Amino acid sequence: MALRKKIDEKFLDVDASMQGTLSFKDPVNLRINGRFDGNLDAKGVLTIGPTAMVTADIVGDTIIVEGKVRGKVTARESLQISSTAVLDGDIFPTRLIIADGGIFNGKCQMLGEILNSDELARYLEVEINSILEWANQGKIPAVKQGNDWKFERKAIDSWVASGKIGK
Repeated sequence: MALRKKIDEKFLDVDASMQGTLSFKDPVNLRINGRFDGNLDAKGVLTIGPTAMVTADIVGDTIIVEGKVRGKVTARESLQISSTAVLDGDIFPTRLIIADGGIFNGKCQMLGEILNSDELARYLEVEINSILEWANQGKIPAVKQGNDWKFERKAIDSWVASGKIGK
C-alpha cells in the first residue's frame, strides 16, 4: 500500500480593493472577491469571484472567472468562464471552457504546444526582437525550421521558471 504525503496548499482570499502588481513564484490558490486594477501573475489556481471587478493583464496557470474581468488573459493550463462571468479582452488559453451564460467579448488565440516567434513574444510579453536575439544566440530553448524559430511551450515555461529569461 502506497502512502501519499499530503501537500500543504497555500490559499489567499482577497476581499478588498487593490491596485498594483501581484506576482507569485510558488503555486497558490488565489481568490479575488473585490476590486483589483493592475497586473496579476499567478501560479496555481486564480479565481475571480462572482462579486469581483478586475481590470488587469493576467497570466496564470488555471484561471477561473466568475465575476467581471477587463484585460488580456493568458492561461498556461486552462481558462474557465463561468455562467456569471463577463470577460472583456483578448485571451490566450491552452484550454478554454465557457459555461452557458458566460459572456466573452474579445479575440481568442489558443496556445498550442509549439509557438512561433510572434506567439512567444505575446506569451512572454516581450518584444519580438528580444525573442529573435535570444534564439539566434542560443539563450532560449528553440528549434530552427527553415527561416523560422519554433518554441516548445513547456520548455519555455521551464526556462522562465529557472530565471534565465533575459540572461
